[in-house]
Amino acid sequence: MNIRHFLSTQDCTRPELDELLAQAARYKRDKLGRDLAGRAIALLFFNPSMRTRSSFEIGTWQLGGHAVVLAPGKDAWGIEFEPRKVMDGEAEEHVAEVARVLSRYCDLIGVRAFPKFVDWAVDREDLVIKAFARHATVPVINLETITHPCQELAHAMAMRERLGELRGRKYVLTWTYHPKALNTAVANSALLIATRMGMDVTLLCPTPEYVLDERYMAAGRSNASENGGSLRVSHDIDEAYRDAEVVYAKSWGALPYFGRWEAEKPIREQHRHFIVDEAKMALTRDGIFSHCLPLRRNIKATDGVMDAPYCFAIDEAENRLHVQKAVMARLLAWNSPT
Repeated sequence: MNIRHFLSTQDCTRPELDELLAQAARYKRDKLGRDLAGRAIALLFFNPSMRTRSSFEIGTWQLGGHAVVLAPGKDAWGIEFEPRKVMDGEAEEHVAEVARVLSRYCDLIGVRAFPKFVDWAVDREDLVIKAFARHATVPVINLETITHPCQELAHAMAMRERLGELRGRKYVLTWTYHPKALNTAVANSALLIATRMGMDVTLLCPTPEYVLDERYMAAGRSNASENGGSLRVSHDIDEAYRDAEVVYAKSWGALPYFGRWEAEKPIREQHRHFIVDEAKMALTRDGIFSHCLPLRRNIKATDGVMDAPYCFAIDEAENRLHVQKAVMARLLAWNSPT
């Protein structure tokens, strides 16, 4: 059985991405429908969630479906993912059974599973969601692992609402300080979707150690080449911000220090000035600003930036609801018998 999943936007053609965004816009105009009537989705959260959980639950209900939320290891049995494992540890059941049983109950499965932050060589393989996709007999949706494709679509939709055509727009993806090292998922995804839209993308980060995994850098360069944009890296704040049309902020940990965060901390502490503030935004070409949320105010961005008319973070967060409805509906259509 050849199941079509939604694990990465890179698995979609550009026309398919445009189709998803167009359907999301229709759902934004008319929220209620019956596209998921009689359908169910299992949402598995291995990590905390506010926007993802609420938007998927509400979106499913708005289209007439039902969502079941599970937290494995808390309100559901712990799950083992390693093949051929002698299961004498904490996990009570294997993903091979979990995915297949949920496939008998549900029409879709969503999985949110962050990296373990110990060994990037292991985490970059995205083993949890790939295991679900391998064993499930229904479509699997990435609710955020080492990428966040639903956030990508919401981000692209919000930018289009503000700017119209995105090709050739100057886009800055800037690292910001955070007290602890965070997942690179949203940064990876922002780079992928901005280059997919043909934007001129600058990855702004403190030092070369903060450049993203080469898998995503290479994909970004390929996307840019195919869609008429560009991708470059800068460590110069003023130069990167100058004449930018979009500024997107995110904190992430330096991959060479993955699992050794105390060694990375002194570098991070030296670059608190990467905060997005009014002075930096004044360098842009009437630029707009966003962040995926949650955001620590006056750490990642100032109150003045977050409360400014050019901040579209709330619009982007709202769009999660609409794009996810489109993803669920299109996955069912793409996987329907012909």
